[in-house]
Amino acid sequence: MFSKSKINEPGPKAGDTAPKADATASAKPAPAPASSDFKASPPKAKPAASQLSSDLHITGNLKTTGDIQIEGQVDGDIRAHLLTVGEGATVKGEVMADDVVVNGRVVGRVRGLKVRLTSTARVEGDIIHKTIAIESGAHFEGSVQRQDDPLSTGGQAKAKMPEAKSQQG
Repeated sequence: MFSKSKINEPGPKAGDTAPKADATASAKPAPAPASSDFKASPPKAKPAASQLSSDLHITGNLKTTGDIQIEGQVDGDIRAHLLTVGEGATVKGEVMADDVVVNGRVVGRVRGLKVRLTSTARVEGDIIHKTIAIESGAHFEGSVQRQDDPLSTGGQAKAKMPEAKSQQG
């Protein structure tokens, strides 16, 4: 009464030849587009930038290899490829990214290969960069230091800070 199914096997089936031809024809094209889509998408697909809206308040560190656009408030360190701090945004913590664009407020150290402070930027902290651009009107309190590799977290800058504080107090 039961026999092995021959749906996926090529060749005519006893009784129905027309449906079998359709099943065979539809079975062959289905795997080809799936495999070609799979191969084409991953190498060229770039994820969209993550956006943190203006009503969002995050307490904690953020880390990604992608891009982040912040419009809200972040209390913590941020590590990204491209970081954009919006005009109404506030970041309290260390910022590290290949490209940093500050339109809003950052309280803490900024590290980046390319750092740009726009005319609406407010930065209170040190900036360690490879290249920097500061537009007229930007507010900045801190020191600026150029390094060939500003993203490396060597202990040099952090070691100097406690020494300076201990000499003052």
